[in-house]
Amino acid sequence: MPGLQFFNVAVLSLVLASASSTAASDLKVLSGSGVQPVMSEIIPRFERESGHKVIFDYGTVGGMAARVQNGEIADVIIASGPQIAELERQLKVVEGSPIDLARTGIGIFVRKGASKPDIGSIEAFTHTMLTSKSIGWNDPAAGAPVSIYMLGAFERLGIAQAMKPKTVVFKQRSERFEAVARGEVEIGFNQISEILAAPGVDLVAPLPAPIQHYTQFSAGVVANSSKQDAARALLRFISSPDARAVMKAKGFE
Repeated sequence: MPGLQFFNVAVLSLVLASASSTAASDLKVLSGSGVQPVMSEIIPRFERESGHKVIFDYGTVGGMAARVQNGEIADVIIASGPQIAELERQLKVVEGSPIDLARTGIGIFVRKGASKPDIGSIEAFTHTMLTSKSIGWNDPAAGAPVSIYMLGAFERLGIAQAMKPKTVVFKQRSERFEAVARGEVEIGFNQISEILAAPGVDLVAPLPAPIQHYTQFSAGVVANSSKQDAARALLRFISSPDARAVMKAKGFE
């Protein structure tokens, strides 16, 4: 019967459309490396429960924001709050999709088992910097938020010129921990969440409160994503109470 045939075709179309919208997807996430210790723990559960596979590309938050701004195809971006807000304003991130995740401060670290210098006050921190043999951080030219901030902090403390000859700039992200773990660089700077997860190094302490600086991590759906429903599901998962509990345990606030 023509009417029944039309009905069956319509029903089949709806079923196929529904299956397509819920089918397992590969989600590409461009992310600041500060959240890597958290995502390594919580994403496997999301993959099991959703059927989606999540592929992370980690780097500096500045680098990730620039890639989305330049039109790279991805599904989700995790960067700093202001960067996500700017991408949303530029319509590079889907309007209304951004969520705040957590924030983490800056700490300094030394080789595992090495004596920990005193940075409990501005005076102690300044003395430790001036008497250190070497310090190291990621390349600020690559958009590394910690080193960008510390360059300004050294200027404000009046020690920028004295620190230049003893500062090692890491071009490879892995070196920020490995060089300190090998004893080639005495003191490293990074986000506390990453320090706590890194082998071979010990967190000394967060920066003194008057000069502490936090990176607020936020996430949004990339506007050119073809899998926006799945991307939104991922955002709901990584902002859930269970995910936030893991973040807190990993050094986030």
